[in-house]
Amino acid sequence: MFSIFQNYILLCAMIGWFSAQLLKPIILFFFTGKFETERLVGAGGMPSSHTAMVCALTVATARSEGMDSAIFAVCFVFACVVMYDAMGVRRAAGMHAKAINELRTWQEETDEDDDDDFIALQEKLGHTPLEVLGGALLGILIPMVVGFFM
Repeated sequence: MFSIFQNYILLCAMIGWFSAQLLKPIILFFFTGKFETERLVGAGGMPSSHTAMVCALTVATARSEGMDSAIFAVCFVFACVVMYDAMGVRRAAGMHAKAINELRTWQEETDEDDDDDFIALQEKLGHTPLEVLGGALLGILIPMVVGFFM
C-alpha cells in the first residue's frame, strides 16, 4: 500500500493538485483580506489546481519516461485539453451561472409574490488565462523539487 508513495509520477500529480488547492485561500486572503475555507476544495481561483496536476503529471512523465515516449504524448495532449477546458468551456459556464444568478436576483426584487426557492448556481467554475498560467508554472516546478528528494 505504501509503495504508491514511491510512484514519482503519481506523487508529483497529487502534490500539484494539493499544493494548488492549499495556495488558493492563501492567495485570495493576500489580495482581498478574506479567508474562504471553501477555496480549499472549490473549483476556480488562483492557481488552477487541475492545471497544476496535469502539468506536474506531464513533466514528471517526461523526466521519468522521456519526451519520446507514448505515455508522455498522452499526458501532454491530456494537459492541453484540461487547460483549454478550464479557460474555455468551464469559464463560460461560470459566466453563464453568474448572469443567471443576477437575473434571478433581479426577478425576486421585482416580483413580490414569488415563493420559489431558487438555489444559486456555482459561479466559480473556470479560470482566467493567468490562473491557468499560475497552475502550469506550479505544475512544472513540483516535479523538479520532488525529483531532487527522490
